Amino acid sequence: MSGVQTITVSDSEADQRIDRWLRRMFPHLGQGRIEKMCRKGELRVDGGRVKPATRLEAGQTVRIPPIPDPGPEQDKPPVPRIAEADAEMMRRAVLYRDDHIIALNKLPGLASQGGSGQTRHVDGLAEALRFGLDEKPRLVHRLDRDTSGVLIMARTRKVADALTKAFRSRETRKIYWAIVAGVPHPAMGTIKYGLVKAGGHGKGGEGEKMRCVHPRDVEKTEGAKHATTDYAVLSPLGKRCAWVAMVPITGRTHQLRAHMAELGHPIVGDGKYGGSGQENLGDGWGAQLGGEISRKLHLHARSLTITHPVTGNQLTITAPLPEHMERTWKTLGWDPADVPADPFEDPEF
Repeated sequence: MSGVQTITVSDSEADQRIDRWLRRMFPHLGQGRIEKMCRKGELRVDGGRVKPATRLEAGQTVRIPPIPDPGPEQDKPPVPRIAEADAEMMRRAVLYRDDHIIALNKLPGLASQGGSGQTRHVDGLAEALRFGLDEKPRLVHRLDRDTSGVLIMARTRKVADALTKAFRSRETRKIYWAIVAGVPHPAMGTIKYGLVKAGGHGKGGEGEKMRCVHPRDVEKTEGAKHATTDYAVLSPLGKRCAWVAMVPITGRTHQLRAHMAELGHPIVGDGKYGGSGQENLGDGWGAQLGGEISRKLHLHARSLTITHPVTGNQLTITAPLPEHMERTWKTLGWDPADVPADPFEDPEF
């Protein structure tokens, strides 16, 4: 049995749920035991009580109560078994790989990490991406479950620390593609609404979403954080919908989805922020286009530019559209080759 420990959260460990953070240090510790520690107030962050889903921030101190030692059979946790079909899916998703990083084209519907009701996710399937190394690759940023596109993983802890810092200090450039209801005006602009978490309708807070806050009210709104998104209309389809590019200057939860909905132009297929199953009748609202257009979320992390943490070279990775978005593009007569890779830096766009 260990004694009471106090551990400071590092930059590379920030934004993790405390239950997952704890299980990484104590793999033999069951979820039930962690939840009991939270209920009894034995597990604390900066002196305050927490829930298993509480997310940690860099610099916080975590008080960990005495943890029982693992039994002999628990000394070395077994490597989780992955179905061959899932392993092959993950390997097919690889866009780029070297000795230090792996870039995936994450499928829509596949969560980045486990959570409530999530048993199949990138982090859990990363065992299939060792490619001869002793450790599985680590997530250094995340995409929403229903968002597809470029997702970077680090192949060593040292590289993970460097990439995590790069993402936190905004030394990366991410360009997203989406279809939105209606056509934003002006055709290029910046959204600066802050974001605050709004509780969900379920007993356990299910269905929570982000609420936009006017920039002047962010400082006086508890829990609100500043958020900034650049957007550009790449191709309008009359007044019905538009193909847009977006660059998240900050990286808040659901930022792009909440910001576009606040403009009155929710992302097509976004039931959470776009009026559930409401159909767009040409008035710039409603998350569904109807007809042959998929009801899935049309949001894709198209490209990511980073400075390679080892070579120092600039690396840009581009992900092709997922199947449902590719079908929509063909239906609407759009071709990815017709627009610049970065419309925000193209003087002729």
